[in-house]
Amino acid sequence: MKLLRYGAAGTEKPGLLDADGQVRDLSAIVSDISSETLAAGALGALSAFDPQTLPIVENVGRLGPCVGNIGKFICIGLNYADHAAEANLPIPAEPIIFLKANSAICGPNDTVLIPRGAQKTDWEVELGVVIGKGGKYIDQADALAHVAGYCVVNDVSERDFQMNRGGTWDKGKGCDTFGPVGPWLVTRDEIADPQNLAMWLDIDGQRCQDGSTRTMIFDVASLVSYVSQFMSLQPGDLISTGTPPGVGMGMKPPRFLAPGNIMELGIERLGTQRQRVEADR
Repeated sequence: MKLLRYGAAGTEKPGLLDADGQVRDLSAIVSDISSETLAAGALGALSAFDPQTLPIVENVGRLGPCVGNIGKFICIGLNYADHAAEANLPIPAEPIIFLKANSAICGPNDTVLIPRGAQKTDWEVELGVVIGKGGKYIDQADALAHVAGYCVVNDVSERDFQMNRGGTWDKGKGCDTFGPVGPWLVTRDEIADPQNLAMWLDIDGQRCQDGSTRTMIFDVASLVSYVSQFMSLQPGDLISTGTPPGVGMGMKPPRFLAPGNIMELGIERLGTQRQRVEADR
């Protein structure tokens, strides 16, 4: 299934994308595609419905984040071998974990705001992993059973804040609008191999990132297991698993976002995003 949320920010309704690309309303079945419904086992109930029997949404309008009330927004740094080489950094011996503020989360096509004082705002297309079954100390062999599904994430990053403002990555990662999520949550059963998905990102029509989840250093199963050693995972938590090469910081000379830029990005079978960049006033 491809599950989504549509409508104005804060009042999104649940929907499903059918095989013909039409959005079907799920409001009569679930109140939201959220941490609460994932915890209640809603995916199993939704899979029993024939999409053709659900009402078509004629005017979808805005798409919201594909999961509402995301619990923890957990990110993995330097998780692609080719990105680590681009950054001239050693391959990590263990996954690097940091958190993005939940207030960074926005819809897949919402405007991205460059914060005041920013100098080096960058882009990162990433595979998002949504937890459907909670747990801690999860065995790697069982880790994928804890995954509800996958989505596209743009881990927007202000490199000057990240690198030069006291040594903690979070300052450059958690600004408002720095976490577009969606367009939809693709359930685990539709993605047989999360380690074989093409991914890309364009700035103003120019291809900047062109990679694949094949070059991940730590795969999805190992990341879910690893993160659960340090914090319990709950339904609705989101793990953003790192980015392939082609970020602005790694270009020669470096290139960063400016007001008016258009970011377009996507992952095979998971949909696409499009964001206009503006200055935060």
